[in-house]
Amino acid sequence: MLVAAIGAGVIGRLEESAILLLLFSLGHGLEGLATDRARNAIRALGTLTPKVARVVREGRDLQVPVEELAVGDLVRVMAGERIAVDGEVREGTSAVDQSPITGESVPVVKEIGDDVFAGTVNGDGLLLVRTTKLASQTTMARMVKLVEESQANKGRTQRLTERFTRIYTPIVLVSVPTIIFVLTTFFGMTFADAFLRAMAVLVGASPCALVISTPSAVLAGVAQAARSGVLIKGGMHLESLGMVRAIAFDKTGTVTQGRPDVTDVIAADGFTARDVLEIALALDEHSSHPLALAIVRRAKRDAISAREIRDVRAIPGRGVAGMIGDSRALIAGPRSFGKADFPQLTAQLQAQVDALEAQARTVSIIALGDRCVGAVAMADQVRPDIAKTLARLKSLGIRHLVMLTGDNPKVAHAIAAPLGIDEVKAGLLPEHKIDEVHLLMKNWGAVAMVGDGVNDAPALASATVGIAMGASGTDVALEAADIALMADDLSKLPFAVGLSRRARRTIMQNVTISLGVVAVLIPCALIGVVPLSWAVVLHEGSTVVVAFNALRLLLYRDPT
Repeated sequence: MLVAAIGAGVIGRLEESAILLLLFSLGHGLEGLATDRARNAIRALGTLTPKVARVVREGRDLQVPVEELAVGDLVRVMAGERIAVDGEVREGTSAVDQSPITGESVPVVKEIGDDVFAGTVNGDGLLLVRTTKLASQTTMARMVKLVEESQANKGRTQRLTERFTRIYTPIVLVSVPTIIFVLTTFFGMTFADAFLRAMAVLVGASPCALVISTPSAVLAGVAQAARSGVLIKGGMHLESLGMVRAIAFDKTGTVTQGRPDVTDVIAADGFTARDVLEIALALDEHSSHPLALAIVRRAKRDAISAREIRDVRAIPGRGVAGMIGDSRALIAGPRSFGKADFPQLTAQLQAQVDALEAQARTVSIIALGDRCVGAVAMADQVRPDIAKTLARLKSLGIRHLVMLTGDNPKVAHAIAAPLGIDEVKAGLLPEHKIDEVHLLMKNWGAVAMVGDGVNDAPALASATVGIAMGASGTDVALEAADIALMADDLSKLPFAVGLSRRARRTIMQNVTISLGVVAVLIPCALIGVVPLSWAVVLHEGSTVVVAFNALRLLLYRDPT
C-alpha cells in the first residue's frame, strides 16, 4: 500500500495517493476496531480480579494490594464483593457466582473447607478465606496468561497462509516492474498510465485480508470460549477440535461423578431401613473411606441420627465393628459373612445382594449381634443430563463415542448402555488407553480424549485434542490438556465442539473471501477495469469484511 501511494505521488498523481492513504487508513482503522473487540474480551478477564483485598491482621481489617498477599493470609469478603484470592473458606457460608472462571450460570454454595477463586462474586454471606495461592498464581491469572499465549499457538490454516504470503508477497513486488515494462513496450501505454495500472495490481494483490483471516477468527473464538468457562490453548487446538469425528471418555470422574452414592437400602426381617442407616452411620460417621462417606451423606439427607456406639475399630481388609448396647455391630462386604465370627446371611438377603451386584452395585452388610440387619448398596452415579450431552455431540457430527476405563466390564457396560455410548473398553491400564486412542485415530482420523487431566494425562497427550475436566484450581489439568473445561461440567463440551466447528467455517469463509477478491482484482486492475482508488476500496472492504466476520464468533452461543 505504501509503495503504491509513494509511487502515485512521485508521478504527480497526488489526489490518487491521498485517496489511497485515506481509504487505507480508514480500512485499517475498522480492522483494528474489530480485532480490538476480540482482544478486549480477553483483557476483560484480567480486570475481574480486585486490586486490593481486606486482610485480617491483629484483629483489624486492612486494605492490602493483592500482589503483597502471602499464602496463609486471611481475607474477609463482604456480601456482593468480588473475591480477591484463590483460597479456602475458613468461616461463613455463601452462594458464589463462579461464572467468570467456570461459566456456570447458577451460583455455587460455599461452606467451610470449600475452595473459592479470585474474580468470582460473593453472594449474600460473609466469608473468611485463607489464601492458598499468590496473586500471580491464581486460576484467573493462569487463565489470562494461557489465553494470551494461545495466540502464538498457530493453527494449520494460519501456518499455511503465512508460508504462502512469505513467497507470494515478494513475487508480487518483483512483478510490478515487469508489468510496467510489458504495458509500455507491447501495448504502447505511457509510463505514468502503466505505472498507475501496476500500482492498482499491487494494491489488488496485497494479501492483507488473507493474513488476518485466520488469527482474527482464532482470537475471537478463544476469547468467547474463555468467557464461557472453556480454555482453548491455541488456534491449533481450536481447529483440531472442529475436525474431531470420535471422542473417547474416561469413566470415573468424567462420565460418572467420581464418588459413590447410596442407591438402595435393604432391611432384613424384623428391621427397618431406618435401623439399617442408624447402625451404619454409627459405624461409619468418623471414617474417611468413600463408601463410608456415601452412607454419611445419605443419613444426613434423610435426617437420621447415629445410635450410641463405643469401642469402634476397623477390621483390616473387612470392615468396621463396634458395640451398641451389649451387642456387637458390624459393617462389611457380603463375602465376609458366614465366616469366622460373622453371622450368616439369610437366603432372602443373599438373593437381594446377588441382584444388586448384578447391577454393578457395591454392597455393604450391616449386622447386630448374630442377626443381619440389612444391606446398603452404593454406586458411582453418572453425571446429570449426560445422556443429553452425548446426544448433542452426536447431533454436531461426532460419529463415535467410546468409554475407556480401568473398571471391570460389567460395571462399565451397565453405565454405558443407557447413555448411547457406541463402544466400551474396560479393564485398561493407562498404557492400554494410549493404544486404544491410537487405534481410534487410525479408524476415525481426528480424536478427542476427555479425562480428569491427571491420571489420564498420557491418553490426553496421545489424542488429537486432550480435554481436561474440572480444571479450575488444578495446575496439572491446565498444563497437560489442550482444552480445559473449567467447571466440573461435561455439558460445556458440546459448546466447545460447536464453537470450534463454527470457527473452522469462519476461517474457511475468510480465506475464500480473501483469495476470491484478490483473484478478481488482479486481472481487473491489469486490464484497467478497476482504477487504483477502487482497487483500494475493494481491497480494504474485503479486509474489513473478514475482520467483522471473525468478530461474529464473540456472539456464539450453544443452541441448546
